[in-house]
Amino acid sequence: MADDGGLKSFRSRMRAMVKAGKDSASPALLQGGYEVADAMEALAPEEDGDLKGSIAVTPAGQMTPPYSQPGGSHVVPENQVAITAGNSDVRYPHLQEYGTRHHAAQPFFWPGFRLARKKAENRIKRQIAKAIREAR
Repeated sequence: MADDGGLKSFRSRMRAMVKAGKDSASPALLQGGYEVADAMEALAPEEDGDLKGSIAVTPAGQMTPPYSQPGGSHVVPENQVAITAGNSDVRYPHLQEYGTRHHAAQPFFWPGFRLARKKAENRIKRQIAKAIREAR
C-alpha cells in the first residue's frame, strides 16, 4: 500500500472536528437563547405580564408558537435557536416594539437582543472551540 502522507488521518480528524463542533453547539445555543430571552423579558413592559410570558425560546427541529414575531410559526433549522415574542393569545408584540400612531413605541425585543448577544456569541464560540480542540 502506498503512503498517503497522513492524508487519511487528517481527513478523519477533520470529520471528527466538524462533528464535535456541531454536537457541542446545540447546548450552548440553547443556553445563549435563554440568556437573550431573559434580557428581553427584563425590558418588556409590565402592564399585565402577558407579553413577558409570550417570549419563547425554540430549539432546532421544533415549531415556533403560532402568531409569534418575528416571522410567525415555522420549524427552526438545525444549529439554530429561535427567540420569539407573541403567541395565539398575545398578538401585539410588533405594535409594542415599533409603536403605532396612537401608542408610542416601547422597544424590548431588539434592545434585549443587542444587550445579550455578545455574551451568548462568546459562549457558543468557546464551546465549539473547546469541542474542536478535544476532538480525536
